[in-house]
Amino acid sequence: MTEATGKKTSPKGQFLKKEAAVFAVLLFFGLVILPIAVWFVGKAVFGTYGGTGYTEFFGTLSGKIRNGDPVAWFLVLSPWLVWQIVRLMFLGWRATSKL
Repeated sequence: MTEATGKKTSPKGQFLKKEAAVFAVLLFFGLVILPIAVWFVGKAVFGTYGGTGYTEFFGTLSGKIRNGDPVAWFLVLSPWLVWQIVRLMFLGWRATSKL
């Protein structure tokens, strides 16, 4: 039972809450932490960014996200996609180990 409403939460509802929380955390990581890491690694490997720094890099990236650029969305969603691929691999390993 949830304390606020006094109603039982179904297993499906609990699963959806958990999945939404995982998605939100990984989306935050993809929107905030990953661009910082990409900028620092790019700066270390390729040298200074052609713009005025991280703020211009992030502004360009966020503009591409807002315009629906698939590459930018792939970058932002990549932590969640990797998580899903890992989950599918473990599911496959479990299924084949039972054979």
